[in-house]
Amino acid sequence: MGLFDRLKQGLQKTKDVLRTDLRDLFQEGQILDEDQLRQLEGRLLKTDMGVVATSAIVGKLREEYGGRTVDVDTVLETVKDTLKEQLAARNDEQEHSDVNDPLSPLNLSPAGLTVILVAGVNGVGKTTSIAKLARLLISSGRSLVLVAGDTFRAAAVEQLTMWSQRLGCEIVTRPSGTDPASVAYAGCDRALEAGVDCVIIDTAGRLQTDHNLMRELQKIHRVIGEKVPGAPHESLLVLDATTGQNGISQAKNFSEVVECTGIVLAKLDGTARGGIVVPIRQQMNLPVKYVGVGEGVDDLEPFDANWFVDVLFDDGP
Repeated sequence: MGLFDRLKQGLQKTKDVLRTDLRDLFQEGQILDEDQLRQLEGRLLKTDMGVVATSAIVGKLREEYGGRTVDVDTVLETVKDTLKEQLAARNDEQEHSDVNDPLSPLNLSPAGLTVILVAGVNGVGKTTSIAKLARLLISSGRSLVLVAGDTFRAAAVEQLTMWSQRLGCEIVTRPSGTDPASVAYAGCDRALEAGVDCVIIDTAGRLQTDHNLMRELQKIHRVIGEKVPGAPHESLLVLDATTGQNGISQAKNFSEVVECTGIVLAKLDGTARGGIVVPIRQQMNLPVKYVGVGEGVDDLEPFDANWFVDVLFDDGP
């Protein structure tokens, strides 16, 4: 299955809301009036697209087609173009990504070890996303070490260890209750000793409002930088697409602590609110680097704004 098809399958629920609703709302030959625009506004907001993007789309349609006979395809193209503008407005780096290179969203160290720190609250799919990212790196010829930094939950260490065995890569673990920062340091030390390309560090799932745990995450961030100059090269926040607007609150709080460089949006296949990508990009100025489009270890795809919008409004199944 090609990238476009995989994204389309993962976005099917959101796609159904937009495609069906918009095709039903705008009938060929009708006059575009305020009632239709209000209905459109409600349907866009239903996908968690956010007020800013929704207002921009509705305003553009009102300006160009208000009171005029509607050409459905032209209206849909205007919606798509406006949405692409909203997605790209505060993220210049996304324009340089290559959807054919699965590692293009990552800031990989040009020489030496690349350190990737992964954060997120419990239940968002963080450990599985780490496994998927590791799979992408290994499939692209990169060697790596995993670090089980969630020392508060034995189950988290066991799960990541299981994934390391499946993927055939080394993992650094320590007994439950060990200082997570010391585990991160040991993981970087082992990665340097082994001469691998990358190290991915898991962290304890935590609520963004738990200040003690957030300070601990800040300590991990600092220790990594002391061991590997310039690290972490990526501080990725895993968000659950099904949580909607709460994801933005998570992103804001985590960014203050670990200077997040990007988002991994998990469980995109399980929600009709995939529009949450838009306000995250607008309000946080954080690129969505990867999206989880299924439950398999290969179901992680680089995010591209143009492809994302095209998939949402594609007429195919």
